[in-house]
Amino acid sequence: MATIDLEHMLAKVKNTQWALADIDWEAPGAELVTGNPELYAKLKPFMADLMWIEHVGARAFAAMAKVAPTDTLREIYSYFHAEEQRHANAEMALMKRWGMLDGDDDLPEPNINLRLVIEWLDTYADDMPFYVLGAVIPMLEIALDGALCKFLLDTVDDPVCHAAFEKINGDEARHLGVGFSVMESTVIGRPWIKVVQMMGPMVDPRLIIGMLTYFPLLNKMRDNIVELGLPEEQLYKVMRKFQQIGGRSAEGRRNPWFQLISWHSRQVVNRDRRLYHVPVDALVKLTSFIPPAALPAVPSWVKELTYKTAA
Repeated sequence: MATIDLEHMLAKVKNTQWALADIDWEAPGAELVTGNPELYAKLKPFMADLMWIEHVGARAFAAMAKVAPTDTLREIYSYFHAEEQRHANAEMALMKRWGMLDGDDDLPEPNINLRLVIEWLDTYADDMPFYVLGAVIPMLEIALDGALCKFLLDTVDDPVCHAAFEKINGDEARHLGVGFSVMESTVIGRPWIKVVQMMGPMVDPRLIIGMLTYFPLLNKMRDNIVELGLPEEQLYKVMRKFQQIGGRSAEGRRNPWFQLISWHSRQVVNRDRRLYHVPVDALVKLTSFIPPAALPAVPSWVKELTYKTAA
């Protein structure tokens, strides 16, 4: 299958930029959330986690922009980095609209597992091979778009929320298009030699540490959104979509990281896979005992987060 035209995609990305000021944050409809105490109580932690997951994506795109193999891809990923930050800011603006921020300078705290993942990204992401990040990011993007954002839009009737996510989802569609195209292109050439080479990072201690922080986060987020009311079938649909799109070509199917992530995604969504969930749940419980003082400091780049429309 032919990969997408990256020069054309870069031009499209440049032509579809938007700002928080493009949305009328004072428009009617906030009462559809603030006037529903049960919904409000569920949404506040959900929105905080969603906002921080956007910044996890932003930090990963920043790392990819440094190691991408072409100037065009480096520029695309630089835009994607800024777009993920803008998504986080838009979600903060929704929290501000719904009265979920205590003050003008209030910043929702990331949960323990998100803080550990953010610390790993800040420490190691810039040293990870391009093809590893290039396979992980489409999975995160498709889960974000197909599960978390869809759940939010199905749950919240506020028209401003829908207006913001119309713009966010347009960006995410382009992120996915590039992500799957890149994943397909990484084993073109001498595929089996390339496949063996690509498996090398599996024994890298830095990557192993990353998995020990990433797996508990996914389990915790999975259970949280199911508790909020997301049907488990929606999670299965998201995983099937990743497998169908990522495996649509021989090149994509030969990517060992696509195969590993596909296998892992099936374990995460299926609670019957006890051989996977019992040890990972133990990690979730273990991380919950980390005292706040022992957690890594939130990195300085989070100061860029703002709900203000000037951003």
